[in-house]
Amino acid sequence: MVLNREKIDFYLTDIETPIGKVISVTIALLVLVSSGIFVAETYDLSQEARWELRVLDNCVLIIFAGEYLLRLWSTKDRIKYILSLYAIIDLISILPSCIGLVNTSFIRLLRWFRILRLLRFIDKKFLIGSISNQDSVIFARILFTLFAIVFIFSGLIYQVEHPVNPQNFDTFLDAFYFSVVTMTTVGFGDVIPISELGRLLTVLMILTGVALIPWQIGDLIRRLVKTANQVETVCQGCGLAFHDADAEFCKRCGKQL
Repeated sequence: MVLNREKIDFYLTDIETPIGKVISVTIALLVLVSSGIFVAETYDLSQEARWELRVLDNCVLIIFAGEYLLRLWSTKDRIKYILSLYAIIDLISILPSCIGLVNTSFIRLLRWFRILRLLRFIDKKFLIGSISNQDSVIFARILFTLFAIVFIFSGLIYQVEHPVNPQNFDTFLDAFYFSVVTMTTVGFGDVIPISELGRLLTVLMILTGVALIPWQIGDLIRRLVKTANQVETVCQGCGLAFHDADAEFCKRCGKQL
């Protein structure tokens, strides 16, 4: 039994073996599918289509719940796992749908955070196997952070404003447009939230746009400039791909290039 637990724990965290890659790819695709379902539900669909999407989302939810329980069962330190960032994100992605059965709508807002589950794969240099050096991982993490921030705020503002302000927030695209305009501080003023919670979210969007997005974009530009001034020389020791043109040793591990 101990061996089985160790195997399950290994394959749930591994991205090198074929089984580990299949599990990771499957979970990543399910995250994208579930996020796509949330977006699709904001549009005018037939009852049959909505029922099919709900069935599909429930299937994804069951898989996520099973994965969470497997991770909890197989880990050696359950308390440490429960309090870890990834476990909290996993739990947030499950609870809203379960609690939604008793119509706790404000809790169901958290379902938009499910996109953050992809952080686990970016952090481990996953992404289709094409990202093999640290700089590329950082690029991917910055781009994903920007996308995730806009996506989550778009979902939240839609969920809050659509019931009271459907003419301005009719679909996810309307909310996405509002989020981009607000967080980039362009502020056309053609779409305005009317609820108190919607205005609070707008303030948070502006603060996030002012504080976080320029920093993320600035970091991305600095790394692009840095990469442009270097040549691609892959270190055989640590895999760092770019070094100065006259470098003889890896700046990370010191191995001769």
